[in-house]
Amino acid sequence: MQIDFTKLSGAGNDFIVIDNRNLSLQLSAEQIRTLCARRTGIGADGLILIEKSDQFDFRMQYYNADGLPGSMCGNGGRCAVYFAHSIGVPSTDNGVYVFEANDNRYDASVTDLEMVTLHMLDPHDFRDSIAVEGFSCHFVDTGSPHTVIFSPEGELDRLNVYDEGRAVRHRKDIFPGGTNVNFLEIIAPDSISIRTFERGVEDETLACGTGAVASAVMSYRLGRISSPTVSVKVRSGDTLVVSFDENLKSVTLTGPAKIIYRGTLTLLEPDSEP
Repeated sequence: MQIDFTKLSGAGNDFIVIDNRNLSLQLSAEQIRTLCARRTGIGADGLILIEKSDQFDFRMQYYNADGLPGSMCGNGGRCAVYFAHSIGVPSTDNGVYVFEANDNRYDASVTDLEMVTLHMLDPHDFRDSIAVEGFSCHFVDTGSPHTVIFSPEGELDRLNVYDEGRAVRHRKDIFPGGTNVNFLEIIAPDSISIRTFERGVEDETLACGTGAVASAVMSYRLGRISSPTVSVKVRSGDTLVVSFDENLKSVTLTGPAKIIYRGTLTLLEPDSEP
């Protein structure tokens, strides 16, 4: 089967995005893993299907690079909206796209060339000062579960995020569903820098949208920063902007969403030989 796809980057998070509004495509976990593989496939942090929705402009079906359905992906949501905009999917609310993901409603707007603002769910399930693997961790759910660990000034670049993040991520005695792990450094009263080990990718990624939200919200909640509009520098060097009100609600995530290339792939059956 020949399938058209688009590769997009959301501040360094990269995704394979496919228009599946006719619902003709059904992918196995093995096929998704194959497509997302860095050296032998297209290579991506995840795969997104844009599908028809009965209520909204479209539905986003998100799969992690491990081939399994994922929880909400903030940068993936922004890329899904930019992709929908690029192929002419109509928005029903004056340029505001309303879409569904994991049975939740999200609103987003293309605010400039290759820039998208996404309205997030309200953060919940806050937990503070959890001792894990030698770290003092803080937890919040921003549509995906996130652990936040504050790093001393100047230490963030020297951290072994893969090993340290993986150890925390797999502490299911403390985080039964697993967790994404964010290491962050305060740069200024309105600015932080983060590095994220992502669940489902099982590695450090160049950006994480829900992780940026978790880190910004937690930093404000704990008094580490004083501004409810936070610039978040991610590993790619790009900056995401997270805004919220004083009650940690009305959260938005703004940043770049770029089309890297378009292509056509030949989808093999799981047991087929190349």
